[in-house]
Amino acid sequence: MDGTPFGLAYLAVPRAVSGMAVGSLVSGIGSVLVSGVVGCLGLAGAQGGWGAAVAGAFTVLACALGAAAGVLGLAGLRQARRDPAVSGRGLAIAGLSCGGTGIALALLLLFAAVLLQAA
Repeated sequence: MDGTPFGLAYLAVPRAVSGMAVGSLVSGIGSVLVSGVVGCLGLAGAQGGWGAAVAGAFTVLACALGAAAGVLGLAGLRQARRDPAVSGRGLAIAGLSCGGTGIALALLLLFAAVLLQAA
């Protein structure tokens, strides 16, 4: 006690979650959901002649969300690696994988919609 009448308590401070990692996961999930819209509208409108155009518009959105998920995921990984007080490595990895899946799925479904409309 060093001769003082005061006691000292250290409280544990919880680790902060990286906002970029959370943003990456949200963008990645949005990309996967929008790619589902690409499939639904692209395949449903193939007979009417408007499916490929609508699918193309939503594919641009899905790819933009997937790219945002990739950029934010890499930044979140870097932030979690550099600062020991920041967590979110798993969220960033999940955001990266969801973003990549959303881009691939949107492009695949757009290709299917174009083929169906051309046939």
